[in-house]
Amino acid sequence: MRKPLGHWDVPCVLATTLSSFLLLSNPSPRATSVARINKVKPVRCPCLDLCLYPVPVSALHPGASHTSFTTTHAIPPIPSQITGIMSTNGTSNGHAASRRPLPCGIYAPTMTFFDPVTEELDIPVIKKHAERLVRDGLVGLVTMGSNGEAAHCTREEKAAVTRATREALDAAGFAQTPIIVGATEGSVKGTIDLCKIAQEAGGDYVLLLPPSYFRAQMDEEAVHGYFTAVADESPLPLVLYNYPGAVSGIDMDSDLLIKLAKHPNIVGTKFTCGNTGKLTRVAAATDAKTPRSEGSGYMAFGGMCDFTVQTLASGGSGIIAGGANVMPKVCVKVWNLYAEGKTEEAIALQKTLSRCDWVLTRSAVPGTKQAIQAYFGYGGYGRRPLKRLPEVAVNSIRDGIKEVMDIEKSL
Repeated sequence: MRKPLGHWDVPCVLATTLSSFLLLSNPSPRATSVARINKVKPVRCPCLDLCLYPVPVSALHPGASHTSFTTTHAIPPIPSQITGIMSTNGTSNGHAASRRPLPCGIYAPTMTFFDPVTEELDIPVIKKHAERLVRDGLVGLVTMGSNGEAAHCTREEKAAVTRATREALDAAGFAQTPIIVGATEGSVKGTIDLCKIAQEAGGDYVLLLPPSYFRAQMDEEAVHGYFTAVADESPLPLVLYNYPGAVSGIDMDSDLLIKLAKHPNIVGTKFTCGNTGKLTRVAAATDAKTPRSEGSGYMAFGGMCDFTVQTLASGGSGIIAGGANVMPKVCVKVWNLYAEGKTEEAIALQKTLSRCDWVLTRSAVPGTKQAIQAYFGYGGYGRRPLKRLPEVAVNSIRDGIKEVMDIEKSL
């Protein structure tokens, strides 16, 4: 029997075959949302006295062909010998059981730190930084993103960074803090391989850009095919990464993102494009999770902290922000103020945060690392060919974010 639900975020399906059926417990909003997105209506099962949503099993596990039903009511827990075959990796692939959920709030795409002379990974500093961020209120971390210089790291180094981050969080008492891992490669096969490496290193989810090397061939059909093919095989759920500046201008529109959201192993999007209108449309169509509602469990992430309030007002779920490497407490404060209904205070602090975050955005990875160096005593440099900034530029960055860093120190 094919292992069912390898890509479900929460087991909640009555899976039937021609001759047998399997009961899985604990219904989830994400599961019923997939039924809703696929436009199916509930039916009543008189034998079990349950309200059921008929869903093609291809929506649950690609390649399967029998009919399945997502339940809107809990089914009693099933024996361990059955739950043991729930997925291909021995865990539930999403927001339940052994997988750490993605909470609403602020995440940082962590920097990858190197020895300033040899450019080898500086694992102790990588661990120190991860611990500082979660102690300052971040709800999750992203390794091997753009700020993590994924493009400069080997597969072995990527795994080492994620593994070190997981070890640091666990040792500091943050074992439930999720890690999203950047896992993009140019081919479907390479990306699937990297997703598996991310899982083995301790990642909970993967963050994927669209492929862009052969830009002229990457039309909407090709991009859709890439993500669905990876989602079919990845042992970790996917968060899509819409960042046109990093992929030769490929900018996924809301129609494509909503279409991709129908795949049960695609659980979110990061909008580094900064298009809050697009974020609003996707969040509404997917019934995204917010501070006030679990919704479907889909995560709509703003991609920079300079539009935190705008993301919340648009129905967003969280922020994955490079600036949170430097001023995590202020990022969290803006989020919490708005979520608590203190709108005017949130907007006022957002203005300060946006002014200072622009200093970091302009100076990119080298500037962000030097800001960390100036205020926290570590940071260093990016790997070549990234340039080392002259002293005048470093001083300008330090002075340019002083306003927000004074607030950071007061929190």
